[in-house]
Amino acid sequence: MAEEESKSFSVELSEKGGLENKGFVQNEVLNEKECNASSQEEIPETCVVGINSAAVQNQDCEVLKPFAGMPKEVLLKFSGQARYRVTREILFWLIIASTPVLVGATIAIVAVSPKCLDWWQASPIYQIYPRSFKDTNKDGNGDLKGIQEKLDHITYLNIKTIWITSVYKSPLKDFGYGVEDFRDVDPMFGTMRDFENLIAAIHDKGLKVIMDLIPNHTSDKHSWFQLSRNRTGKYADYYIWHDCAHTDGTITPPNNWVSVYGNSSWQYDEVRKQCYFHQFGKEQPDLNIRNSAVQEEIHDIIKFWLGKGIDGFSINAVKFLLEATHLRNEPQVDKSQNSESISAYSELYHDFTTTQVGMHDIVRSFRHTLDEFSVEPGRYRFMGTEDNNQENIEATMMYYGTSFIQESDFPFNFYLINMENFSGNSIFETVSLWMKNMPKGKWPNWAVGDPSTARITSRIGKEYTKVINMLLLTLPGTPTTYYGEEIGMENIATENVTFPEKSPMQWNGHLHAGFSEGNISWLPVNLDYQNVNVEVQKTQPNSTLNLYRELNLLRNNELPIHRGWMCYIWNDSNVFVYLRELDGLDTVFIMVLNFGQESIIDLKAVVSELPSEATIRLSTNFSNTGKVVNTKTIKTEKGEGIVLEYKTRKTVHTTEAFQGKCFVAEKACYSSALNILYMHC
Repeated sequence: MAEEESKSFSVELSEKGGLENKGFVQNEVLNEKECNASSQEEIPETCVVGINSAAVQNQDCEVLKPFAGMPKEVLLKFSGQARYRVTREILFWLIIASTPVLVGATIAIVAVSPKCLDWWQASPIYQIYPRSFKDTNKDGNGDLKGIQEKLDHITYLNIKTIWITSVYKSPLKDFGYGVEDFRDVDPMFGTMRDFENLIAAIHDKGLKVIMDLIPNHTSDKHSWFQLSRNRTGKYADYYIWHDCAHTDGTITPPNNWVSVYGNSSWQYDEVRKQCYFHQFGKEQPDLNIRNSAVQEEIHDIIKFWLGKGIDGFSINAVKFLLEATHLRNEPQVDKSQNSESISAYSELYHDFTTTQVGMHDIVRSFRHTLDEFSVEPGRYRFMGTEDNNQENIEATMMYYGTSFIQESDFPFNFYLINMENFSGNSIFETVSLWMKNMPKGKWPNWAVGDPSTARITSRIGKEYTKVINMLLLTLPGTPTTYYGEEIGMENIATENVTFPEKSPMQWNGHLHAGFSEGNISWLPVNLDYQNVNVEVQKTQPNSTLNLYRELNLLRNNELPIHRGWMCYIWNDSNVFVYLRELDGLDTVFIMVLNFGQESIIDLKAVVSELPSEATIRLSTNFSNTGKVVNTKTIKTEKGEGIVLEYKTRKTVHTTEAFQGKCFVAEKACYSSALNILYMHC
């Protein structure tokens, strides 16, 4: 019945020229004044105020209120009313006025904000020697599928960057650094499809990957060398050839230049009837990098691997790229030595075979090629250089480039690796040497192990393994960890093993330490593998592995350690003490690292701004973590390291006593009010 009445009411409204409300209508009535005003604006006098006809009120003036779904004609009637028009205009002008304010604030924040740390700065680099990491096909050699299988271990360590050493096709002279084909993977490690799958898996986990590039030399099995020794076309000058006397099986080289591995760096070739030059083994002839065609080949190789998805390169043996063209003898270290007896690399000053004029131009050209692939946001391509010029820190620093011309992102720092004696003083001197010589605004890096050096645990002793990792992960810059250092692996103690630091990774206590399920491994596994392995150490709270992981979390989560100032506080024969702080943050960290014997130091006497007490945030002995200690008597045992934390608004790097003792790479300051970092402070 009600339904019929409603329909008849709608018909009645239509006949009278009224408006049917198909949505929600408010049942309020305007006062008399509003009615009069509305009538002047030609709003219909008869208006619907309800769907049911019983709800219709018999009033002289009943005005329609705004409702959901009102037609355009009704909307326009209301939009002109003062109360809606004024509100609308106020909102409009507020938006107009706030827009330049918001734009200006955004520009100001961007202008004062420091540069965000790039991916190669934000995370440690994990260096993998593929042959020793994980074997999946049971042939006793690690492979690319093995690296892919163990990517979860990398993420467990909170590491975001992997460095894979040479996997190029090679006769494996010098462990893969004499390349036979720069565009192929050695069958020992797998196929190119395996490599592509590995890169995809690495990127799927949000990780980055860099690989070695060896532009200085090739294998004598390389097709370029075979064509060159036959003087074929452009390849005739791809290598450094020179006439040399060859009579009765005796070679008289063009000069006294000696290879890194000893004896003459010239080798006679029976096919070409000339000598070719080699800085390393005789199976590794040096490329003629002065030849523009050779340079173009190297650039094409870079582009090839970048096209495969590689995120950057470590450029190997860069200081050897060029040699002097005059071929004069290099000066002897001992001038009284018989020149005929010179055979060792250390017996000459290598003025004509390393760091020649023009070498940096070539390295910068590699950088330019990488930059071509860095235009896509988030895809910056990294370039590091390996120089290992221990005798000349200034020459090493030149690889950073200048403030106007970029070269490498950093030269890899091997100074800690090459240390012969460890003590608090020697660690301080080595760290200070790099920091005070590094160009302003550049980024440091540190490493304590690599595939060509005895493992750090074997060099300085097991008791210092944890403290050296604490040093590595709390210094400013990018740390590089050689596989196995996170669990404290040692060299294998086996005779007739040339490189004991390349022993297989120790994953668990099973056969071959979980490295391979085959019957053999290419090198023996260390005998300590049942106690020193990843699986066991994950379950031990005080293990080397868990400390490494906690230190990396601390580095990632605490701005003072990630990108703050470093100030030298104290050093002696036993301990090295330094501080990390950031302007604007009241949290300060002090690292007390013992590389000698038991020690007690009064830090309060050295830094007057120190509070009387500090909390141990992390310790190489986990049972000490969280304890509160008196800063006047900081005690450390042999090989112990502690990270102290305290609160203060007073910065050490601004005090007069520490001028010249503090360094910062990417300067930043923190605003607690805005919760942002800014530069100008």
